[in-house]
Amino acid sequence: MLPAGPLMIEHRLIERMVALLESNRKRMDQTNKIDPDFLLTAAEFFRTYADRCHHGKEEDILFVELNGKDLDKEHQRIMDELTEEHILARTNVRNLTAASERYEEGDLDAAEEILKIVGNLISLYPSHIEKEDKHFFIPVMDYFSRKEQMDMLHRFWEFDERLIHRVYGDIVEKFESGGN
Repeated sequence: MLPAGPLMIEHRLIERMVALLESNRKRMDQTNKIDPDFLLTAAEFFRTYADRCHHGKEEDILFVELNGKDLDKEHQRIMDELTEEHILARTNVRNLTAASERYEEGDLDAAEEILKIVGNLISLYPSHIEKEDKHFFIPVMDYFSRKEQMDMLHRFWEFDERLIHRVYGDIVEKFESGGN
């Protein structure tokens, strides 16, 4: 398996969450009711799975390794765009969390902001995933030898194994520091 394989498999789960987000948004539009529990859970999914797990492997392993290669201009341009899109996704997820928490605390004016942010995520992820799947992941594998590919795949697995410890370590540290 190429290192692109696990990343593309992770995309399928992210696409499923985006579809759930979209159906939830339609329901919010029709009923004028916000489901902050769903939105906070979705934000946690995007923060932990899409960003820390998936984007983490891309940015901390694949992109770092690609930075050591002589990329053609098109691949460098795409990698730069992907990095910017990761930052945009993080910002939207932070804003969704904050707006959902405000709504849950009784700030009904946050509903409009929530719908806008959800729309941003629904718009961002499909095109981002298509760019990676169809225009980046497979072509950039050619920059690596078979051994480098296998080493990277192994590093992806190690990254995933350590992730759960980091996630729950952060939770404990947050509560120890007096955070909610």
